Amino acid sequence: MRALSLHPPLTRWLPSKGRSLGPLGREKDTAATYDYGALEPHINAQIMELHHSKHHAAYVNNLNVTEDKYREALAKGGYVTAQVALQPALKFNGGGHINHTIFWTNLSPNGGGEPKGELLEAIKRDFGSFDKFKEKLTTVSAGVQGSGWGWLGFNKEQGRLQIAACSNQDPLQGTTGLIPLLGIDVWEHAYYLQYKNVRPDYLKAIWNVINWENVTERYMACKK
Repeated sequence: MRALSLHPPLTRWLPSKGRSLGPLGREKDTAATYDYGALEPHINAQIMELHHSKHHAAYVNNLNVTEDKYREALAKGGYVTAQVALQPALKFNGGGHINHTIFWTNLSPNGGGEPKGELLEAIKRDFGSFDKFKEKLTTVSAGVQGSGWGWLGFNKEQGRLQIAACSNQDPLQGTTGLIPLLGIDVWEHAYYLQYKNVRPDYLKAIWNVINWENVTERYMACKK
């Protein structure tokens, strides 16, 4: 079975041939893996393979190209002009890489159900109940016009959980200041081959594979 290989976010990435995206540099590969078909029947293998090996890989490739152009411009002394000119590409491709790196770890074949412990208590405190939280994030994600993401984030200044939507590949923390805990990709490439244009059906299904252990780890880390 082909597998999805997951890594922590890094500045410089290269797509490996075939199965996964991998880091270039001295950082250790602490990848967790699961098969492309492991999330079935909720998200099928064809979607996962194309999403990971084609779409995420494209963001990685384009980010690497943009970073090369940025370094070249800095070497030539045109750093201000280069920064301005390359911002859209850095935001889109860098955001695409950041968002998807979080997304893969937010999913698990052993996911679903509800979180436990401090995260569940925080959800109840900030949204009233887990069901109300789930309904609100689903509604916000369904309401994204065109392409984008629905997010559960942590407002470190207020010490509270918040729900937000981001357009296109805008990274949550870089555009809102919220620390990303759980992201739901609502670009059509995330679901169209299985759910066609019925986004609500995809959003109903994805709750069955949410990796609450990962979301909880992110929550506990950002509280420190």
